Amino acid sequence: MIINMESLLDGARAARGTAIIIDVYRAFTTGAIALSRGAKAIILVAEVEEALDLKNNGVGQLCMGEVDGKRPQGFDFGNSPYEISTADVIDKVLIQSTRAGTVGVSAAVNADKIYAGALVTAEATINAILRSSPDIVTIVAMGDQGKVKTDEDEQCALYLRNLLQGRRPDPQSVRSLILAGEESQKYGDPARPHFHPKDKEHALEINTMPFAISVTREDGLLVARMES
Repeated sequence: MIINMESLLDGARAARGTAIIIDVYRAFTTGAIALSRGAKAIILVAEVEEALDLKNNGVGQLCMGEVDGKRPQGFDFGNSPYEISTADVIDKVLIQSTRAGTVGVSAAVNADKIYAGALVTAEATINAILRSSPDIVTIVAMGDQGKVKTDEDEQCALYLRNLLQGRRPDPQSVRSLILAGEESQKYGDPARPHFHPKDKEHALEINTMPFAISVTREDGLLVARMES
């Protein structure tokens, strides 16, 4: 198995084989929690306008996501794991648009298969990939808006690579490195209330979800579902 390590939007465009597109803070942690709470599926789109158009046309019931970390006008939820952890999403099809994770998935047009990556689903994602034994795996850390590398996504990428190669890194060490990073300092900052401190706690609950998030192309849409 060849493992390619990539970062940011260019990395997503370069992804080949089975791609893991990582967005720990916060898109794919939010997505994992929504699925764990009974959401039927999540349609991943790059642009806010596309999400709203799909909802208005009856393709999906609820929009969640962010622009500059904040909930866009017309959306039902922001990009908050904490917010979605108390939301009623049972049997709902959600539509998600963010500036990193969903943009990265949309850009990974050359990948044969795509997984949405986060720390909460890390081990389950690797188990799913190992079952299929792909020749090439590309791990993409999306960072801040797909433009600037961030500790949480880069550390998640390294953690996933180690698991793929049969090593068992200490999750608490990974967590500590991320908590020391710049991006983690947003959460709980009174000047940025849209970054709830509990979002960080949810995102760093490593390996708590017993499923991967598989993304498939269906009728021209990118649809994320549980893969156990």
